[in-house]
Amino acid sequence: MSVNLRGRSVLTIDEFTQDEIRFLLQLAADLKSQKRSGNEIPRLRGKNIVLLFEKESTRTRTGFEVAAYDQGAHVTYFGPSDHIGRRESIKDTARVLGRIYDAIEYRGRAQSAVAELAAHASVPVFNGLTDEAHPTLALADFLTMREFTAKPLSELTVAFLGDGRNSVARSLAVGAAKLGMDLRIVSPPIFWPATPFVEHVKSQARISGGQFTVVEHVGAGVLGADFLYTAPWLGEEEAGWAERIRLLAPFGIRTNVVEATENPHTKFMHCLPACHDRNSEVGARIAKQFGVECMEVSDAVFESKASIVFDQAENRMHTIKAILVATIAG
Repeated sequence: MSVNLRGRSVLTIDEFTQDEIRFLLQLAADLKSQKRSGNEIPRLRGKNIVLLFEKESTRTRTGFEVAAYDQGAHVTYFGPSDHIGRRESIKDTARVLGRIYDAIEYRGRAQSAVAELAAHASVPVFNGLTDEAHPTLALADFLTMREFTAKPLSELTVAFLGDGRNSVARSLAVGAAKLGMDLRIVSPPIFWPATPFVEHVKSQARISGGQFTVVEHVGAGVLGADFLYTAPWLGEEEAGWAERIRLLAPFGIRTNVVEATENPHTKFMHCLPACHDRNSEVGARIAKQFGVECMEVSDAVFESKASIVFDQAENRMHTIKAILVATIAG
Protein backbone atom coordinates (compact mmCIF):
# COMPACT_ATOMS: atom_id res chain seq x y z
CA MET A 1 0.00 0.00 0.00
CA SER A 2 1.15 3.55 -0.66
CA VAL A 3 0.93 5.56 2.56
CA ASN A 4 2.68 8.82 3.37
CA LEU A 5 2.30 10.21 6.91
CA ARG A 6 5.27 12.56 6.72
CA GLY A 7 4.63 15.71 8.76
CA ARG A 8 1.25 14.48 10.09
CA SER A 9 0.02 15.09 13.62
CA VAL A 10 -1.70 12.26 15.49
CA LEU A 11 -4.57 13.68 17.52
CA THR A 12 -7.18 10.90 17.24
CA ILE A 13 -7.40 7.46 15.68
CA ASP A 14 -10.35 8.82 13.70
CA GLU A 15 -7.96 10.82 11.49
CA PHE A 16 -6.49 7.64 10.00
CA THR A 17 -7.88 5.59 7.16
CA GLN A 18 -7.97 1.81 7.46
CA ASP A 19 -4.93 1.59 5.17
CA GLU A 20 -3.01 4.07 7.33
CA ILE A 21 -3.78 2.11 10.50
CA ARG A 22 -2.67 -1.14 8.86
CA PHE A 23 0.48 0.57 7.57
CA LEU A 24 1.42 1.76 11.07
CA LEU A 25 0.74 -1.68 12.56
CA GLN A 26 2.98 -3.37 9.99
CA LEU A 27 5.69 -0.73 10.48
CA ALA A 28 5.50 -1.27 14.25
CA ALA A 29 5.79 -5.04 13.78
CA ASP A 30 8.82 -4.57 11.53
CA LEU A 31 10.50 -2.17 13.96
CA LYS A 32 9.80 -4.56 16.85
CA SER A 33 11.41 -7.41 14.92
CA GLN A 34 14.43 -5.26 14.08
CA LYS A 35 14.90 -4.24 17.71
CA ARG A 36 14.74 -7.82 18.92
CA SER A 37 17.17 -9.06 16.28
CA GLY A 38 19.61 -6.21 16.91
CA ASN A 39 19.25 -4.88 13.36
CA GLU A 40 17.37 -1.67 14.05
CA ILE A 41 18.35 1.27 11.84
CA PRO A 42 18.23 4.69 13.56
CA ARG A 43 16.11 6.92 11.33
CA LEU A 44 15.70 9.86 13.71
CA ARG A 45 19.29 11.00 14.23
CA GLY A 46 19.42 14.74 14.71
CA LYS A 47 15.74 14.92 15.67
CA ASN A 48 14.52 16.51 18.90
CA ILE A 49 11.18 15.71 20.54
CA VAL A 50 9.55 17.47 23.50
CA LEU A 51 7.19 15.60 25.81
CA LEU A 52 4.56 17.68 27.61
CA PHE A 53 2.91 15.76 30.46
CA GLU A 54 0.14 17.46 32.40
CA LYS A 55 -0.82 13.97 33.61
CA GLU A 56 1.80 11.51 34.81
CA SER A 57 2.36 8.24 32.99
CA THR A 58 4.50 5.12 32.99
CA ARG A 59 3.82 3.51 29.62
CA THR A 60 3.35 6.63 27.51
CA ARG A 61 6.45 8.36 28.81
CA THR A 62 8.73 5.34 28.62
CA GLY A 63 7.25 4.43 25.25
CA PHE A 64 8.11 7.80 23.73
CA GLU A 65 11.51 8.08 25.41
CA VAL A 66 12.79 4.62 24.49
CA ALA A 67 11.31 4.78 20.99
CA ALA A 68 13.10 8.09 20.42
CA TYR A 69 16.41 6.89 21.91
CA ASP A 70 16.34 3.67 19.88
CA GLN A 71 15.92 5.71 16.72
CA GLY A 72 18.66 8.19 17.61
CA ALA A 73 16.50 11.16 18.64
CA HIS A 74 16.75 13.31 21.77
CA VAL A 75 13.87 14.12 24.10
CA THR A 76 13.06 16.85 26.60
CA TYR A 77 10.48 16.07 29.31
CA PHE A 78 8.15 18.60 30.93
CA GLY A 79 6.13 17.17 33.84
CA PRO A 80 2.91 18.22 35.57
CA SER A 81 4.72 20.88 37.60
CA ASP A 82 5.75 22.60 34.35
CA HIS A 83 2.12 23.14 33.39
CA ILE A 84 1.74 24.81 30.02
CA GLY A 85 -0.74 27.63 29.67
CA ARG A 86 -0.02 29.02 33.15
CA ARG A 87 2.20 31.98 32.27
CA GLU A 88 2.05 31.68 28.51
CA SER A 89 -0.78 30.72 26.20
CA ILE A 90 -0.79 27.32 24.52
CA LYS A 91 -0.65 29.11 21.18
CA ASP A 92 2.53 30.97 22.10
CA THR A 93 4.10 27.86 23.64
CA ALA A 94 3.36 25.92 20.44
CA ARG A 95 5.03 28.57 18.28
CA VAL A 96 8.14 28.53 20.47
CA LEU A 97 8.46 24.75 20.68
CA GLY A 98 7.74 24.35 16.97
CA ARG A 99 10.85 26.39 16.17
CA ILE A 100 13.08 24.32 18.45
CA TYR A 101 11.74 20.76 18.22
CA ASP A 102 10.87 18.42 15.38
CA ALA A 103 7.79 17.05 17.17
CA ILE A 104 5.69 17.59 20.28
CA GLU A 105 3.91 15.01 22.44
CA TYR A 106 1.13 16.11 24.77
CA ARG A 107 -0.59 14.16 27.55
CA GLY A 108 -3.28 15.97 29.49
CA ARG A 109 -6.99 16.49 29.76
CA ALA A 110 -8.52 18.75 27.14
CA GLN A 111 -8.61 17.64 23.51
CA SER A 112 -8.74 21.34 22.64
CA ALA A 113 -5.26 21.79 24.13
CA VAL A 114 -3.58 19.21 21.91
CA ALA A 115 -5.55 20.51 18.93
CA GLU A 116 -4.36 24.07 19.62
CA LEU A 117 -0.77 22.88 19.86
CA ALA A 118 -1.12 21.18 16.49
CA ALA A 119 -2.72 24.26 14.93
CA HIS A 120 0.20 26.54 15.82
CA ALA A 121 3.33 24.42 16.27
CA SER A 122 4.27 23.90 12.58
CA VAL A 123 5.61 20.43 13.51
CA PRO A 124 3.79 17.14 14.16
CA VAL A 125 1.96 16.92 17.49
CA PHE A 126 1.12 13.56 19.08
CA ASN A 127 -1.72 12.94 21.51
CA GLY A 128 -0.42 10.82 24.40
CA LEU A 129 -3.85 10.92 26.11
CA THR A 130 -6.70 13.36 26.56
CA ASP A 131 -10.14 12.95 28.04
CA GLU A 132 -11.46 12.24 24.53
CA ALA A 133 -8.80 10.19 22.76
CA HIS A 134 -5.84 7.86 23.26
CA PRO A 135 -4.66 7.03 19.72
CA THR A 136 -1.20 5.67 20.55
CA LEU A 137 -2.77 3.17 22.96
CA ALA A 138 -5.33 2.01 20.40
CA LEU A 139 -2.57 1.24 17.89
CA ALA A 140 -0.73 -0.82 20.52
CA ASP A 141 -3.96 -2.67 21.28
CA PHE A 142 -4.43 -3.66 17.64
CA LEU A 143 -0.79 -4.72 17.27
CA THR A 144 -1.21 -6.94 20.35
CA MET A 145 -4.38 -8.47 18.93
CA ARG A 146 -2.54 -9.23 15.69
CA GLU A 147 0.09 -11.10 17.66
CA PHE A 148 -2.31 -13.27 19.66
CA THR A 149 -4.72 -14.53 17.04
CA ALA A 150 -4.58 -16.33 13.73
CA LYS A 151 -7.67 -14.43 12.57
CA PRO A 152 -7.55 -11.29 10.45
CA LEU A 153 -8.34 -8.19 12.48
CA SER A 154 -11.57 -7.79 10.53
CA GLU A 155 -12.85 -11.10 11.91
CA LEU A 156 -12.23 -10.34 15.59
CA THR A 157 -14.84 -9.83 18.30
CA VAL A 158 -13.80 -7.56 21.15
CA ALA A 159 -15.76 -6.73 24.30
CA PHE A 160 -14.86 -3.67 26.38
CA LEU A 161 -16.29 -3.77 29.91
CA GLY A 162 -16.51 -0.74 32.17
CA ASP A 163 -16.85 2.99 31.51
CA GLY A 164 -17.70 3.19 27.82
CA ARG A 165 -17.27 6.97 27.75
CA ASN A 166 -13.57 7.12 28.55
CA SER A 167 -10.85 7.85 26.02
CA VAL A 168 -9.60 4.24 26.02
CA ALA A 169 -13.00 2.86 25.03
CA ARG A 170 -13.65 5.65 22.52
CA SER A 171 -10.37 5.22 20.63
CA LEU A 172 -10.70 1.44 20.71
CA ALA A 173 -14.22 1.71 19.28
CA VAL A 174 -13.29 4.04 16.44
CA GLY A 175 -10.21 2.05 15.46
CA ALA A 176 -12.07 -1.26 15.63
CA ALA A 177 -14.84 0.15 13.42
CA LYS A 178 -12.34 1.30 10.81
CA LEU A 179 -10.71 -2.14 10.81
CA GLY A 180 -14.01 -3.99 10.43
CA MET A 181 -14.13 -5.61 13.88
CA ASP A 182 -17.15 -6.56 15.98
CA LEU A 183 -16.72 -4.26 19.00
CA ARG A 184 -19.13 -4.31 21.95
CA ILE A 185 -19.12 -1.83 24.82
CA VAL A 186 -20.59 -3.60 27.86
CA SER A 187 -21.52 -1.05 30.48
CA PRO A 188 -24.28 0.32 32.71
CA PRO A 189 -26.35 2.82 30.68
CA ILE A 190 -25.08 5.76 32.72
CA PHE A 191 -21.61 5.06 31.29
CA TRP A 192 -22.67 4.57 27.67
CA PRO A 193 -21.02 6.91 25.15
CA ALA A 194 -23.11 9.77 23.80
CA THR A 195 -25.52 9.03 20.96
CA PRO A 196 -23.68 11.16 18.33
CA PHE A 197 -20.48 9.23 19.03
CA VAL A 198 -22.29 5.89 18.81
CA GLU A 199 -23.85 6.85 15.47
CA HIS A 200 -20.48 8.01 14.12
CA VAL A 201 -18.78 4.73 15.07
CA LYS A 202 -21.64 2.73 13.59
CA SER A 203 -21.27 4.64 10.33
CA GLN A 204 -17.55 3.79 10.24
CA ALA A 205 -18.34 0.15 10.96
CA ARG A 206 -20.84 0.00 8.11
CA ILE A 207 -18.19 1.22 5.67
CA SER A 208 -15.67 -1.46 6.73
CA GLY A 209 -18.14 -4.30 7.30
CA GLY A 210 -17.71 -4.24 11.08
CA GLN A 211 -20.21 -3.99 13.92
CA PHE A 212 -20.53 -1.72 16.93
CA THR A 213 -22.98 -2.28 19.76
CA VAL A 214 -23.49 -0.89 23.25
CA VAL A 215 -25.14 -3.30 25.69
CA GLU A 216 -25.80 -3.68 29.40
CA HIS A 217 -26.06 -7.47 29.63
CA VAL A 218 -22.61 -8.93 30.36
CA GLY A 219 -23.41 -12.44 29.13
CA ALA A 220 -24.66 -11.24 25.75
CA GLY A 221 -21.88 -8.71 25.43
CA VAL A 222 -18.98 -11.10 25.93
CA LEU A 223 -20.34 -14.15 24.10
CA GLY A 224 -17.87 -15.25 21.46
CA ALA A 225 -15.34 -12.53 22.31
CA ASP A 226 -11.76 -13.11 21.18
CA PHE A 227 -10.56 -10.36 23.51
CA LEU A 228 -11.95 -8.99 26.77
CA TYR A 229 -10.74 -5.48 27.52
CA THR A 230 -11.13 -3.18 30.50
CA ALA A 231 -9.58 -0.03 31.95
CA PRO A 232 -9.24 1.62 35.39
CA TRP A 233 -12.54 2.59 36.95
CA LEU A 234 -11.30 5.51 39.04
CA GLY A 235 -9.79 8.79 37.91
CA GLU A 236 -7.66 11.24 39.83
CA GLU A 237 -10.63 12.99 41.42
CA GLU A 238 -11.77 11.03 44.49
CA ALA A 239 -15.28 12.49 44.55
CA GLY A 240 -17.73 9.85 43.42
CA TRP A 241 -15.42 6.85 43.80
CA ALA A 242 -17.92 4.91 45.94
CA GLU A 243 -20.75 5.40 43.44
CA ARG A 244 -18.59 4.43 40.47
CA ILE A 245 -17.48 1.24 42.22
CA ARG A 246 -21.10 0.37 43.04
CA LEU A 247 -22.30 0.91 39.48
CA LEU A 248 -19.39 -0.82 37.76
CA ALA A 249 -19.05 -3.78 40.14
CA PRO A 250 -21.20 -6.11 37.95
CA PHE A 251 -18.90 -5.36 34.99
CA GLY A 252 -15.63 -6.50 36.52
CA ILE A 253 -13.85 -9.22 34.56
CA ARG A 254 -13.81 -12.33 36.75
CA THR A 255 -13.23 -15.96 35.84
CA ASN A 256 -16.96 -16.48 35.21
CA VAL A 257 -16.95 -13.64 32.67
CA VAL A 258 -14.06 -15.22 30.78
CA GLU A 259 -15.96 -18.53 30.79
CA ALA A 260 -19.12 -16.77 29.55
CA THR A 261 -17.36 -15.97 26.27
CA GLU A 262 -17.55 -19.72 25.47
CA ASN A 263 -14.30 -19.14 23.62
CA PRO A 264 -11.37 -21.19 24.99
CA HIS A 265 -8.90 -18.86 23.25
CA THR A 266 -10.18 -15.59 24.74
CA LYS A 267 -7.43 -13.19 25.81
CA PHE A 268 -7.59 -10.51 28.49
CA MET A 269 -6.34 -6.95 27.89
CA HIS A 270 -5.96 -3.91 30.13
CA CYS A 271 -4.35 -0.53 29.44
CA LEU A 272 -2.85 -0.49 32.98
CA PRO A 273 -2.45 0.36 35.78
CA ALA A 274 -4.88 -2.29 37.02
CA CYS A 275 -6.52 -2.58 40.41
CA HIS A 276 -6.45 -6.39 40.69
CA ASP A 277 -5.13 -6.80 44.25
CA ARG A 278 -4.11 -4.75 47.30
CA ASN A 279 -0.37 -4.75 46.49
CA SER A 280 -0.30 -1.09 45.50
CA GLU A 281 -1.03 2.02 47.53
CA VAL A 282 -4.30 2.59 45.68
CA GLY A 283 -5.27 -1.08 45.81
CA ALA A 284 -4.71 -1.26 49.55
CA ARG A 285 -6.66 1.94 50.10
CA ILE A 286 -9.61 0.77 47.98
CA ALA A 287 -9.68 -2.56 49.82
CA LYS A 288 -9.69 -0.84 53.20
CA GLN A 289 -12.13 1.95 52.34
CA PHE A 290 -14.63 0.06 50.19
CA GLY A 291 -14.09 -3.56 51.17
CA VAL A 292 -13.17 -4.79 47.67
CA GLU A 293 -10.01 -6.73 46.83
CA CYS A 294 -10.15 -5.87 43.14
CA MET A 295 -12.22 -3.76 40.82
CA GLU A 296 -12.11 -3.95 37.03
CA VAL A 297 -10.36 -7.35 36.97
CA SER A 298 -9.76 -10.13 39.46
CA ASP A 299 -6.24 -11.21 40.32
CA ALA A 300 -7.07 -14.70 39.02
CA VAL A 301 -7.78 -13.34 35.54
CA PHE A 302 -4.97 -10.77 35.60
CA GLU A 303 -2.40 -13.47 36.40
CA SER A 304 -3.93 -16.14 34.16
CA LYS A 305 -2.57 -17.52 30.89
CA ALA A 306 -5.29 -15.55 29.12
CA SER A 307 -3.75 -12.26 30.25
CA ILE A 308 -1.60 -10.45 27.67
CA VAL A 309 -1.44 -7.11 29.45
CA PHE A 310 2.35 -6.89 29.56
CA ASP A 311 2.73 -7.71 25.87
CA GLN A 312 0.19 -4.93 25.33
CA ALA A 313 2.23 -2.56 27.52
CA GLU A 314 5.45 -3.30 25.64
CA ASN A 315 3.73 -2.69 22.33
CA ARG A 316 3.05 0.90 23.36
CA MET A 317 6.71 1.59 22.63
CA HIS A 318 6.73 -0.18 19.26
CA THR A 319 3.64 1.59 17.90
CA ILE A 320 4.85 4.96 19.21
CA LYS A 321 8.12 4.30 17.40
CA ALA A 322 6.19 3.58 14.21
CA ILE A 323 4.42 6.94 14.54
CA LEU A 324 7.70 8.78 15.05
CA VAL A 325 9.38 7.09 12.10
CA ALA A 326 6.39 7.54 9.81
CA THR A 327 5.93 11.23 10.59
CA ILE A 328 9.37 12.78 11.23
CA ALA A 329 12.07 10.44 9.87
CA GLY A 330 14.43 12.11 7.42
